[in-house]
Amino acid sequence: MRILMLVATDPKAEPYSAEEDNVEEWFEEVTARGAHLDGDRLRPAEEAKTVRVRDGRLSVTDGPFAETKEVIVGYDLLECADLDEAIDLASRHPMARFGRIELRALWPLD
Repeated sequence: MRILMLVATDPKAEPYSAEEDNVEEWFEEVTARGAHLDGDRLRPAEEAKTVRVRDGRLSVTDGPFAETKEVIVGYDLLECADLDEAIDLASRHPMARFGRIELRALWPLD
């Protein structure tokens, strides 16, 4: 099962600590398990564009699609046996402590 792991900030989380940021170890573990398919950081939300078409008219606005203090800062695409495995992997990511992680199973069109 393919899972999109959205990595986000969370103002209610514990403060970020560079000394406790073990994302390299997490990446090595997930890769060794054969679960990591893709992933990367995202440019800041201030550089985002939101695209809408309403009544046939294009609207492009600056920034994220919603006013929020939580911002998606990265993603990982995982291949997991089931949701329990995805939860286990996500719980080991440092942003599970310093931010929040959302897991979304892919829903193929076929």
